[in-house]
Amino acid sequence: MRVILRHGHSLGLAFAVLVAASLPVLAQTENSKPAAAPADTSTSLFGERSPWLLAPVFSSNPKLGTSLGVLGGYIHYFDEKSRPSIFAVTGQYSSTDSIVGGGFAKTSFDEDRQRLIAGLVYGYVKNDYSDYLGTGVPLKSNGDLRSFITRYLYRVKGDWFIGVQGLYQNFMVGGETAFDEQVLNILGVKPYKSGGGGLVVYRDSRDNENRPTRGWVLSLNNMAYRESLGSDNDFDVYRVDFRYYLEHGNGNVFAVRQLNHLTNDAPTVARAPVQLRGYKIGQYNADYMSSIEGEERLRLGEKWTATLFAGVACLYGGGLGCSENANLYPAGGAGVQYILKPKEGIVLNLEYALGKDGNYGVYLKLGYGY
Repeated sequence: MRVILRHGHSLGLAFAVLVAASLPVLAQTENSKPAAAPADTSTSLFGERSPWLLAPVFSSNPKLGTSLGVLGGYIHYFDEKSRPSIFAVTGQYSSTDSIVGGGFAKTSFDEDRQRLIAGLVYGYVKNDYSDYLGTGVPLKSNGDLRSFITRYLYRVKGDWFIGVQGLYQNFMVGGETAFDEQVLNILGVKPYKSGGGGLVVYRDSRDNENRPTRGWVLSLNNMAYRESLGSDNDFDVYRVDFRYYLEHGNGNVFAVRQLNHLTNDAPTVARAPVQLRGYKIGQYNADYMSSIEGEERLRLGEKWTATLFAGVACLYGGGLGCSENANLYPAGGAGVQYILKPKEGIVLNLEYALGKDGNYGVYLKLGYGY
């Protein structure tokens, strides 16, 4: 389980992208053993068996500064066959004077035949880019964001689900100087509203959604943004997300993710971004983005694991191609995790990721990278 709130005009896009297609959607195979509701809680308010969840959130990179916040949540079981449902709120403040807050619910009910995700985010965000959209031009911008997204899934057979999703966001963006405003106008970045809906086909055979050791996930979904739904522009987004998990050794897991994010007639701010750790979502984008990454998760002890990961993303379309190194974005890094809730598989994850051209990031968050 993960919600990452980043700064800048792309914050709304990042939130929509991650929730609409990357947030773990509580899944359980019909052949797996149903999770029983906890019989009691520990004496500690936030202990292993307590339904309460509290964790710090931290990120730092050279383009966005340092962000510090907290996430608090409540874990609930609607019935013995459903996966754990989580209700949470989060808030962050950054060294760039950005403030972001939000709440979300991720639920599994009706003996895990139905799932519902909903999220709301608000923020005043400021950015200081040294190289915006690969133009080589520095840019400072700020804006207000309000965003709401939801997804509903229904189990149709075995591990297969079908569903619908919707998004509405309102973002007011402006440059901090006259030069910044001119750059934004040249690049076609301006205040916008977007509202859309789409369909989801989802298959999940993981043994645990938060800390999987085996199984695979396939997510096919689209988002059709239309003026009739409150959007300033008519455009489409399509995503294909595949993840595979293989257990080996004494509790080690190798995980692979292949992601495709495709847009059609999208405005500059809503085009497909590089989505690898170490890069700021929205700094580099194009009509299409494809990426592949692998991660080795090493079991260090009963409550500790470590990760080593590497991947590469490609931006293409509109004259860009993957045969050019300038359109390839490699990334790699390492991390260490502490298991906060063994039953639910929720981990506190500290990671360092390195990209090209001076991009890097340090993150403290809930959940693995995928």
